[in-house]
Amino acid sequence: MSKAIKAIEYLIDLFAKLAALLVLILSFLVVYDSISRYFFDGGSVALQELEWHLFDIIFLLGLSYTLKSDKHVRVDIFYTHFTQQTKAIVNIIAQLFLVLPFVLLVLYVSYDYIALSYGQNEISADPGGLCCRYLIKSMMMVGFFLLGIQSFAEVAKNITKLKAGT
Repeated sequence: MSKAIKAIEYLIDLFAKLAALLVLILSFLVVYDSISRYFFDGGSVALQELEWHLFDIIFLLGLSYTLKSDKHVRVDIFYTHFTQQTKAIVNIIAQLFLVLPFVLLVLYVSYDYIALSYGQNEISADPGGLCCRYLIKSMMMVGFFLLGIQSFAEVAKNITKLKAGT
């Protein structure tokens, strides 16, 4: 099981590095777009949509890394006072009854949404916007798939903690 967890977390780290690179690219695009818009009365609908799409990808790829790094939102007022065993139990319950069902719901619901977009060869409704809108919609499945496998890894890690008694 440990090899599987390490493989999952290696994959999550790779996507996190991609997201970090995209943050850098997004930052340059926003600066360029701002300078172009405010100093040269320029700008582009496609560039602005690309910024939104990059932000979406960064967010979706960051979900699983946030879970892996244990930096997600939680009510720590109680959690910090729990023993390691109780924390492990709470984490397992949260993953099995909150995170994984939500991930499965999003994957299930988004499938038809994305398939329709592919089938229509969906493009931006704005003149000068981006083509291939189905690609950004597909990132929803990628992001939530990564979140799902990281959630399984979290369950496995916490079961290991329970068995070890730490």
